[in-house]
Amino acid sequence: MAEWTSAVGAVQLARLLRSQESAGAVALDRPGRRVPAYRSLADGVRLLVLEGRIPVATRLPAERELASALGVSRTTIAAAYEHLRAAGFLESRRGAGSWTSVPAGHPLPTRGLEPLPPDATGSMIDLGCAALPAPEPWLTRAMHGALEQLPLYAHTHGDYPAGLPGLRTAIAERYTARGVPTMSEQIMITTGAMGAMIALCRLFAGRGERIAVDSPSYANILQLMREDGARLVPVAMGEGLTGWDVETWRHTLRDAAPRLAYVIPDYHNPTGALADDDQRRALVDAARRAGTVVVADETMSELRLDDTGERPRPMASYDPAGSTVVTVGSASKAFWAGLRIGWVRAAPEVIRSLVSARAYADLGSPVVEQLATTWLLEGGGWAAATGLRRSQARANRDAIVAALQRHLPDWEYTVPHGGLTLWVRTGGLSGSRIAEAGERVGVRIPSGPRFGVGGAFEGYVRLPFTVTGAVAEEAVGRLAAAARAVAEGAGPVAAEPAGAFIA
Repeated sequence: MAEWTSAVGAVQLARLLRSQESAGAVALDRPGRRVPAYRSLADGVRLLVLEGRIPVATRLPAERELASALGVSRTTIAAAYEHLRAAGFLESRRGAGSWTSVPAGHPLPTRGLEPLPPDATGSMIDLGCAALPAPEPWLTRAMHGALEQLPLYAHTHGDYPAGLPGLRTAIAERYTARGVPTMSEQIMITTGAMGAMIALCRLFAGRGERIAVDSPSYANILQLMREDGARLVPVAMGEGLTGWDVETWRHTLRDAAPRLAYVIPDYHNPTGALADDDQRRALVDAARRAGTVVVADETMSELRLDDTGERPRPMASYDPAGSTVVTVGSASKAFWAGLRIGWVRAAPEVIRSLVSARAYADLGSPVVEQLATTWLLEGGGWAAATGLRRSQARANRDAIVAALQRHLPDWEYTVPHGGLTLWVRTGGLSGSRIAEAGERVGVRIPSGPRFGVGGAFEGYVRLPFTVTGAVAEEAVGRLAAAARAVAEGAGPVAAEPAGAFIA
């Protein structure tokens, strides 16, 4: 019986490796390369495995096939595979081929953006997750308010597939106040925005269906779609932070006819871009003509950090019939990631379909957390809490940017006016290499390809607004050390930074 559970084709693997080569991560046939081609190739595969972009137990292509796709000798491929086997990143068996693995004792790579456990960070500064501590005292007050209401619900079975009526009403009223008339029947409460996206992908896009996505886009959603079997169609973002390239979106929707489109119009993750009213209207019109359902992810909409004038209207305001735009929201980014409450706003018939399908999923979201969110939204402190969140994120953003200007002046970025992330071009260096070297000097960041399709964005990293002051200075200083190691082509840098920093 074979030991692999999936396979990567020669053309696909060659494309991933070539995307690394363009940013200096590998050098397969570059004149004057510092390491032999087989070593460079093996190192590229190892990076793909460590970042989860090739899962463990994935069968690699045969030597002859990969040699042809890369335009190198079969001897080079054989030597690279042997090097990977010796390092514990490849296993082989006659008749079964070769498949990826990790050395004994090495943590299993993840394909998403997961935070380190709070008690496991040690001296590591974790910039992998764009999430902040809870804005106290509002979390504690919300939980006290929830517990006061809990006896009214404790005598029931506790399953509310559509969500608690009070919370659905409160969220509907917020949409109405923003100029999008909404009934409670148009709202379903979910377990975070991820729960909403899982439900929507399963309703609208079965295996093999096309889904158009911003390029770059939120890594965890991209991975969710991949694992559900979707065919992702990337659409490049506009230059700077100007939102979408509407003409490219028109062509994509017309030519690819995707069943679903996933966009982040408000302070886009990872770029921080904000789509204006004209772009929103044009995208909805183009989607309506193409018969594409647009999922607008508004999880960052509350995180406006600078006063830049009037806010754009919600995308749903350009779809009065509710046939084209479905909106996803969440308390996790605006308030606290530990409050796993999200929601979907859609036409009543879509909500009914989602609720019906929920019987085969999670049945409903936790009652106490729903009561806490209701308490916050009904005058219990949402405005004050989100105001505190914005203040924290603004201070963190400014600290990260100032530290980058001091330590890494050649890196390029546009400072966003909202959101929680900075999208940074790394001066021609490989983001994957910098992420790997960063782990060795005590800073953890996600590289650009996690946010792309097919190996794109190798020359980028994402920095969240989660640390400030001395911690931000230390984090960027460690990033600078990692970048120097990559630029100099150095081997493994020190496992622990000099003078361990306790956040």
